[in-house]
Amino acid sequence: MKKNNVIIYLMMLLLLVLSGCSANEQTKKPVEQKQEVSEKKVELTISAAASLQDALNEITATFEKEHSNVKVNYNFGASGALQQQISQGAPVDLFFSAAEDKFDKLVQDGIIEEAKGTDLVGNELVLVVPNDSKKEIKTFEDLTKTDKISIGTPEAVPAGQYAKETLEKLNVWTAIEGKVVYAKDVRQVLTYVETNNVDAGIVYKTDALLSKKVKIIATAEDNTHAPIIYPLGVIKDSKYPKEAQLFYDYLQNETSMKTLEKYGFKGLN
Repeated sequence: MKKNNVIIYLMMLLLLVLSGCSANEQTKKPVEQKQEVSEKKVELTISAAASLQDALNEITATFEKEHSNVKVNYNFGASGALQQQISQGAPVDLFFSAAEDKFDKLVQDGIIEEAKGTDLVGNELVLVVPNDSKKEIKTFEDLTKTDKISIGTPEAVPAGQYAKETLEKLNVWTAIEGKVVYAKDVRQVLTYVETNNVDAGIVYKTDALLSKKVKIIATAEDNTHAPIIYPLGVIKDSKYPKEAQLFYDYLQNETSMKTLEKYGFKGLN
């Protein structure tokens, strides 16, 4: 009898242990599943040239509808300033520059892998004046008749660099250098012209097309400045390389390219 009691007792104890393990497994599973879902929610940070703002906002709205687990945040500004921020360790996932030299610096420093970068679109440089301008300005050479002209700071703003190159090529720079009002980015140049704080400004065609307060007077010839090319690349130390690559590829699809072209950017193929 005693032997039978011991066997029954041991069997009951074993059943209790097994049921306890099963309960523990059941309580663990929801927690593990919850963690898996939360990890899929990511926020990408994109540093992009100010001239891309409107086009990228439209593309991103569509992207986020298709990929609800990814939120895209932008840091818009002058490409030179953005490149320096990234070089100094700013937490960025992709860089969309308005100049090849700023982008190439990050490739040379190993911050962007060459294989994960591409030249995506191009742009044009134009001379704009306020709609109600009374100045007789019809060409870049006529800028000698202005009191004030705005361009982006050449050292940091690619559009300003291209503008200076063009004015030097046309032998106008020396005559107007003292009249130049420098801006932190191309959008600020546009604002100066819109508000009549300057007589004229040199901006990208894409920016000029967005404003109803300015008119395009002239377009710079391609041979007056370095090619205006916008490179795009994934930052090597991105916290979310999979999602960064996903958005990198998305920006190159047919729909995104059509949106960029709608805003005045040129395809390179």
